[in-house]
Amino acid sequence: MLNFIARNASNSKYKRKKHCKAYHNLLLHKHYLFHLLGFFEAELFIGKGVKNIMTMKEGIENGREGFYTQSAMIKIGDDGGDEVGQENLEDLYEKSFQTFQEGEVVRGKVVHITDDYVVVDIGYKSEGIIPTSEFRDERGALTVRVGDEVDVLLEYHDDEEGVVYLSKEKAAKIKVWEEISRIYEEDGIIEGRVVAKVKGGLSVDIGIPAFLPGSQVDIRPVKDLDALVGKTMTFKILKYNRRRRNVVLSRRVILEKEREARRAEILAKLEEGKVVSGVVKNITDYGVFVDLGGVDGLLHITDMSWGRVGHPSEMFKIGDPITVKVLHYDRENERVSLGLKQLEPDPWDNVDQKYPEGSRVKGRVVSIADYGAFIELEKGVEGLIHVSEMSWTEKIRHPSKILNVGDVVEAVVLSIDKDRRRISLGLKQLEPNPWDIVAERYPVGTIIEGKIKNITDFGVFVGIAEGIDGLIHISDISWTKRIKHPSEVFQKGQTVRAKVLYIDKNEKKFSLGIKQLEPDPWETIGDRYPVGSVVSGTISNITDFGLFVEIEEGIEGLVHVSEVGGDHGQGSNPLQAYQVGQKVEAKVINVAPQERKIGLSIKRLMEDREREEIESFRASQKDELPKLGDLIQQK
Repeated sequence: MLNFIARNASNSKYKRKKHCKAYHNLLLHKHYLFHLLGFFEAELFIGKGVKNIMTMKEGIENGREGFYTQSAMIKIGDDGGDEVGQENLEDLYEKSFQTFQEGEVVRGKVVHITDDYVVVDIGYKSEGIIPTSEFRDERGALTVRVGDEVDVLLEYHDDEEGVVYLSKEKAAKIKVWEEISRIYEEDGIIEGRVVAKVKGGLSVDIGIPAFLPGSQVDIRPVKDLDALVGKTMTFKILKYNRRRRNVVLSRRVILEKEREARRAEILAKLEEGKVVSGVVKNITDYGVFVDLGGVDGLLHITDMSWGRVGHPSEMFKIGDPITVKVLHYDRENERVSLGLKQLEPDPWDNVDQKYPEGSRVKGRVVSIADYGAFIELEKGVEGLIHVSEMSWTEKIRHPSKILNVGDVVEAVVLSIDKDRRRISLGLKQLEPNPWDIVAERYPVGTIIEGKIKNITDFGVFVGIAEGIDGLIHISDISWTKRIKHPSEVFQKGQTVRAKVLYIDKNEKKFSLGIKQLEPDPWETIGDRYPVGSVVSGTISNITDFGLFVEIEEGIEGLVHVSEVGGDHGQGSNPLQAYQVGQKVEAKVINVAPQERKIGLSIKRLMEDREREEIESFRASQKDELPKLGDLIQQK
């Protein structure tokens, strides 16, 4: 074998073909020679000795690592005595190595590294070679050194050329498949690194590419799968198919088992009043569900804060850690009610001492409704400023006219109801009530002067003081005139004089009258127009039931249809003989000052006059008739 190695080592054919398989075979045999003889001038354990021993050197040729032979002569003995034959040496050489099968995974030792190959000693008669590409990382750097032990797959060996082809990557894959099969059968777990997001899930490196479905990533859906890329985790093997090179993993199974174990532990320790930690699992309009470690509890919106919470999302996000208190635990149905505000004292416990009635307080407007504004005095304590408590004088239609959410305001505490958790506040109470001042300044009967600020169908409003208007009702404009609309006699901005009739501070009413500046003509109507007197006037209106006759400005009397009189024929309407504006005379037949009514009669006036004429005629005829005695004497 030694002569075989030496002979071939000096063969120029192999020198010219350094990179062919045959040349690599020679290089490998060099190492086996060293394996038997040792380096430089080693004596053989057989024969008489070595007269000349082959020496070999390593060198660098044209920048590449290679081998060449300086001497290619091996001579056994000096006088043709007992020599160790080449065949015997080769047999001995063959017996010193193990026997391997192609496709077998073995462990070897790296003995040399070139630019293209890594030489590995697996204990075979020839060393094996592996392309260096199998030992390079993502940056191209070698990850192996001489002396490292590696598992390799014996792909095949060429005995003719003495070359053994190995693969580290294939050996690793076989080991991985064996490990996958073992873990699957034992229901174990395997570690892997998420390398990429793929359709429907993630790709995981467990030595070979494996698939992690999106539904198996976590107990809850994971929105951002990209965030898991690069992370190392443990997985369960759901199924695998070696022939199709398919492995399906699950992270969810592991998490569910862990959760179930924690759930049992938590349920055993859970009790009302205990403070526990969890993670916000879900958010609804009425509260949030908290994962306590396999057990879900409900934190209702009313138990989140002593203050106002519009929506749970204002305080929490899914995934937020949270510490809560167990309020109620139903073991039978496994329902847990949680509270957050209960971890702090109830601010309403001493609210009456902190905010006594009549005191001034400051707060922030947190909400506005049609009926008022809610003021936060502190976290968990709110008071209401009703719209009616915002101004003494102005009629506030909506609180947003003077307040906005976020405004800091000062108010006066009007009342406190601890049981109902209500505080009434007032804004207008910060200033004196102008109605108290007006009532003192303008008592009933006072004559005032002001400008008309507004005219309505029912009267006119006259400015009295800042924010206070007095009303002159349409019925208080004139004693006698019939006014259909105040605009007939007044204009906006016109200055008028009026008399204070009535003041109601609580109802904020201030009544004025213009007609009260003069005496009521109806009070003396009976003196001016006594029953039986004759009045003259102008017909102002004709109705189905009679004639209205104005006997003086603003005072009308009614001539009922039955009192019109006159001979107008049977079935004819006596009113047809009259027209509006026509002057007539009538007799006063009744007077009712309180009801402001005067009854007139044309018919009775006509009857009285006819009676007077008859009586006058009779009287005149009585004077003209001669006496009987005078007639007798004349005869």
